[in-house]
Amino acid sequence: MADEHGTIVVIEDDPHISDLVDMYLRKDGFRVLQSQDGEKGLEIIEREHPRLIVLDIGLPGELDGLEVCKTLRKTSSIPIVMLTARDDEVDRILGLELGADDYLSKPFSPRELVARIKAILRRSETQSTQTTQEIHIGSLTIDISRHEVFIDGELVELATREFDLLEYLASHKGMVRSRQQLLDGVWGVGWYGDERTVDVHIRQLRKKLGDNLPLSTIWGVGYRLG
Repeated sequence: MADEHGTIVVIEDDPHISDLVDMYLRKDGFRVLQSQDGEKGLEIIEREHPRLIVLDIGLPGELDGLEVCKTLRKTSSIPIVMLTARDDEVDRILGLELGADDYLSKPFSPRELVARIKAILRRSETQSTQTTQEIHIGSLTIDISRHEVFIDGELVELATREFDLLEYLASHKGMVRSRQQLLDGVWGVGWYGDERTVDVHIRQLRKKLGDNLPLSTIWGVGYRLG
């Protein structure tokens, strides 16, 4: 069946790229809905409640990919994989800071995109089926089963990858984790990308959780929580 793995929305203005992504995802059992602009894409997302979004940064019009990502993150933690038109560090960092879970630079391998999508969804599914478990660190409460974080009982919105990173650090409380260990544990062994991706997500966690996050930078090594 073409929709056995759920729905993915592809927001990409280049029909050659969107059709190629569509074909590979359908081969893997996903239902795919396409949009060539941000406004229509948001309408589809609100109506269809997809499992994941593939989002091009360089969309035409007022709602480019970064604005779409920003709008979604106000109300949703749905996984987002961003596509960049070039290997532009500024684009990547902006996308990750706004809450994207992963990125690929064009030209990219459709097989790699599908593999990354499946890895993100697999991790999210594993977490959603776990029995209720909470990790408490100071004023922070990390609810593993519900994929939620609270400060003194107040919900804090985190992107999927931000939560995954926080959960990994919390499950290794008091231990120093290198950037490579964090990439392997959160993004998956074999993930290809810049180690600075970790730093961007760490910066976002510190921004959102502030002094409630007892996270130390161990210079030349990595990070330690608690």
